[in-house]
Parts: sequence; structure tokens; C-alpha cells
Amino acid sequence: MNVLIVDDNQAAADLLQELLTLQDHTARCTYTAQQAMDAAAEEHFDAALIDLTLPDFPGSEVARRLRASTAEGTPRLLVAISGFSAQDAAGEAAKGLFDHHLQKPIDIAQLDRILAQPAR
Repeated sequence: MNVLIVDDNQAAADLLQELLTLQDHTARCTYTAQQAMDAAAEEHFDAALIDLTLPDFPGSEVARRLRASTAEGTPRLLVAISGFSAQDAAGEAAKGLFDHHLQKPIDIAQLDRILAQPAR
């Protein structure tokens, strides 16, 4: 599976990329919302792991734009990753845009189960 990672915490994103690579996925890190949108326009991704709090615009807006995109290869499995729970304000704003919500630190076993499921 080809996974887009969107997180302004570069160390966390890079580590997640390494873990996914060790599990036979391919992954690309981006550190801003705009970088994520550019990457999605350039490359096919099966899934996107998107931090809800990004420096340029919210991860929920990245998800909204990806959901609205009709471009072939746009990731259809969207996973919110955040230090906030799904019930916090940032999580509430993202409801309906993401297939799953993972709170940091990410449970890798749970992420594995999510990536094994088909996208909605």
C-alpha cells in the first residue's frame, strides 16, 4: 500500500514512514498541508495519514479537498492522526471526513488493522 503521511512533526512523520516501510508499505512524508496536496496531485496514494493541526491549514481541510477531488489515484482511505481525541474540538471538526481517527502516540497494531481494510 502506498501511504501519504502528513504531519508537521517531522521526526514523528519520518519514524512512521520507516515503520510502514518495514511492514512492506511505501510511504511519503509531507510536513504541511500544501505539500500534501501537491504530493496527492503528483502520485497515487492508497491511504493518507493526516495530522489535524498543520501550520498552513487544518488537516480537516486537507481531507475535505481530497474527498472532493475526482483525480484518479486520490487516496480514499483517510486516517486522522492527532494528539487530540476524536471528541476534542479538532476531532469534532473532522468528523465525517476521515474513515478513522488515531490518537498520538499511534498504536501501530491498530494502524496495521486499518490499512488492511478496504477504503470506504
